[in-house]
Amino acid sequence: MEKLSRTELLLGSEKLNKLKSSCVAIFGIGGVGGYVVEALARSGVGKLILVDGDVVAESNINRQIIALNSTIGRPKVEVMKERILDINPEIDVVIYNCFFEKDNADNIDITTADYVVDAIDRVTNKVDLIEWAKSKGKRVISAMGAGNKLDPTMFEVADIYKTSVCPLAKIMRKLLKERNIKDLQVVYSKELPIKNDEKYEGKAVCGSVSFVPSCMGLIIAGQVIKDL
Repeated sequence: MEKLSRTELLLGSEKLNKLKSSCVAIFGIGGVGGYVVEALARSGVGKLILVDGDVVAESNINRQIIALNSTIGRPKVEVMKERILDINPEIDVVIYNCFFEKDNADNIDITTADYVVDAIDRVTNKVDLIEWAKSKGKRVISAMGAGNKLDPTMFEVADIYKTSVCPLAKIMRKLLKERNIKDLQVVYSKELPIKNDEKYEGKAVCGSVSFVPSCMGLIIAGQVIKDL
């Protein structure tokens, strides 16, 4: 396939065929998850499962690859699917226009998934997703905090129990330990978050910039591809 010829020069035909026969489920198609999907699609992964119940908002335009004036108000999974199929019509794309929650987990079929990417925001849902996916024997990689940060060169791939500094990773370590989850591959940063006092409907709002969550997403995609 001409569109993947440059990738084949690096990986070889056997590994490219392995990617074509692989399936990755991505939960959260936002600033991080959107770039995960983009890179996996452009690398030749044959099947992608997308899970997100959100719609594109104007505030997403500063950092999300699917966020354009023309896509505002549309479901993120639908916009992402269209984009993937425009990149490669041969990719099998399954979408679930819903947020992952413990109560609806069994409505989401990840039987064929070789890998699960956690790129969702809510801590409880993240832990529930990780526990659920691991109970099904799936490999999981999880995004830690990318908000309120400016230095994409500080991202690292590590086990959750070897992380430091990142406030989200600290919370996740505690909750995962309580559920007896002994390991989890994550991407995190030791950069201290920049403090801001912005709130929306009583909740703290993280600042963001185009080049940080995107880099985290690309690092996650790269790790998934290497593992596959």
